[in-house]
Formats: sequence, structure tokens, C-alpha cells
Amino acid sequence: MADVKGMIAKRAAQELKGPLIVNLGIGIPTLIPDYLNDTEVYLHTENGMLGVGPYDESNVDPNITNSGKAFVTEEIGASYFDSAESFAMIRGGHVDVAVLGILQIDEHGQIANWAVPGKDIIGVGGAMDLLEGAKKVICTMMHTTKTGGIKLVKKCSYPITSTRKVDMLITNLAVFKFEEGEMRLVELMPGATIEEVERKTEATFVNCIGKENREEA
Repeated sequence: MADVKGMIAKRAAQELKGPLIVNLGIGIPTLIPDYLNDTEVYLHTENGMLGVGPYDESNVDPNITNSGKAFVTEEIGASYFDSAESFAMIRGGHVDVAVLGILQIDEHGQIANWAVPGKDIIGVGGAMDLLEGAKKVICTMMHTTKTGGIKLVKKCSYPITSTRKVDMLITNLAVFKFEEGEMRLVELMPGATIEEVERKTEATFVNCIGKENREEA
């Protein structure tokens, strides 16, 4: 499972070309620093840090954590501020990209990532603000639940996080973009097939894999 989640994080990291300020959500997004090679991608966390580095178990400072309370390192030039100022950066449009872990997504690009009916979950955190304030939103998740339940649905059954639609979704099976009102399949992940994606997806999507090559032909 860790390798699969790492594969998703690595693919998400490929979308981050600096200079960018990027906020990473809880879950799979926290693995992204291990795959970043661009020194002009500056990682932001809503608890008050810009310049987040990867996790390093040999160099843990209990005073330096991300918003999910995981220990992180600091890059050269990292800066600190309070949570209010951090949210002002988000709400003021100063975060270029937010990468969020999610629970559900519908075919229009609306997401649910903060509540499951009947279960006790901490709450929305900064996700709502990031959806409204970030210039681009990329989502990451496993394609189905642990029991094989559908997570790419026609309409979210969990409470949505915001009415703002996301730009991109990366799962362990596929990469989708939300463009011109469509959910577009643009890439299959290693080992996945279009038949598997179709079987495990309720949402309506357009298969755009190889579209450019077909148009040129």
C-alpha cells in the first residue's frame, strides 16, 4: 500500500514546476516532498511554515510539524508565522497549488474530504479555504475504498468541501483532468487498464488518452 501511495505522490510531484508556493494536505500529499526535485517549489503549511522539507527520521525536531502534526524538516530559508497569517496567505490568493487528499469526487470535480456520516472525524481544517483560495487544486486518493467501494461518483454522498471544482485527480489507476465541464481521462497509471478504470468508476468520463495523436493522424 505504501508503494502504491508513493506512486501517486510521485505522479503528483511531476505536476509541480516552480516557481510555485504549494500547500500539501493530509494523507498522500505529505509524501510528495520525497519526490520533488525542483528547488523553486516552496511548500506551505497552514499551521505556519513556508519551506517545508521531507520527513527525515534521523533528524526529528518535535517543534517542527506540518498541519497533520507529522514531523517535517525545514529547507534553507524556511520561514515561520502564526496560523492566522498562514490562512491570510491562502485566502489572499498567494498559494499557487493545493494538493489535497480526498474521500470522494464527482464527475463535475466537486470533492468531499472532511466528513463521513456517522464517523467521528476531526473536521474540515484548511481544505475549504484552500479550495477557495488556491489558484490550482490537484487531488490524490486511492481509486476505491479498502472494501472496493466506488469513490469516483456521479454526485458526492458525503458533505462536499466547497462548490469550487478541482483541476486534476490522480489515483492509483488513472489521471483525470476537469476541463470544459468534462471529467477527462488523460493517463493510465502503471499496470492499470481502461477496463479496470471503467469498472471501478461510477462518474461519467471522457477517454482522452492518445487524443493528440489521434487528431494528428
